[in-house]
Amino acid sequence: MDGVLVREEDPIPGAKEFIATLREHKIPFLVLTNNSIFTPRDLRVRLLRSSGIDVPEESIWTSALATAQFLDDQRPGGSAYVVGEAGLTQAVHDIGYVMTDQDPDYVVLGETRTYSFDAITRAIRLINGGARFIATNPDPSGPSAQGMLPATGSVAALISTATGRQPYFIGKPNPLMMRSALNRLEAHSETTVMIGDRMDTDIISGLEAGMRTILVATGATERHEVANFPYRPTRIVDSIADVVPLVSEFHLREDI
Repeated sequence: MDGVLVREEDPIPGAKEFIATLREHKIPFLVLTNNSIFTPRDLRVRLLRSSGIDVPEESIWTSALATAQFLDDQRPGGSAYVVGEAGLTQAVHDIGYVMTDQDPDYVVLGETRTYSFDAITRAIRLINGGARFIATNPDPSGPSAQGMLPATGSVAALISTATGRQPYFIGKPNPLMMRSALNRLEAHSETTVMIGDRMDTDIISGLEAGMRTILVATGATERHEVANFPYRPTRIVDSIADVVPLVSEFHLREDI
């Protein structure tokens, strides 16, 4: 989402047209984000109000939703101590989990703008007591209007240092998030394209999930940095605006 469709609250030129073209041709798609703060409903409203980009709620897939699905698959009806905001707590609640700080099956760490020292301390003690450690994503920092903020990966590192236990990260670049998205779309990797702005999360996760990949040069990874990585995207474009004609082109080929 960020770096491909928007920068902070501002739309990237071509983003509205890209989503509109997908919807016009009835091409299934998901907008993915490692941000676990907001629910899909929150994100839809934020995109529409700030950027004028209309993405249906059901077309937004967050690391919080992927994490909740993982928990439900692994241990249905379990319990968790959750450090995070509404996007994560609602996703965990919706799968029928009990959220508790008394002997939970999991400690689940997500992103929040107000990390509490008391909550982190409690998470450390629960992990030391035997709770399994899950984190929504490994991103060490995130953007804000005031500048960079510590994100889930940084706080996970703090907890890991204190406990000696490493979390299992669900979000990108874990291809698990890609596979859960493909399942949600009922799509096959060979007929799906991953579009992202980061080589170290978006492109590698798409690659490892067997998808073709497109890197847009409007976000974290600049064109000249691609050569530093041992893998390459299928295609590099200046922005999402360059992908709009490709959507129509491939749609016509499928019709033929």
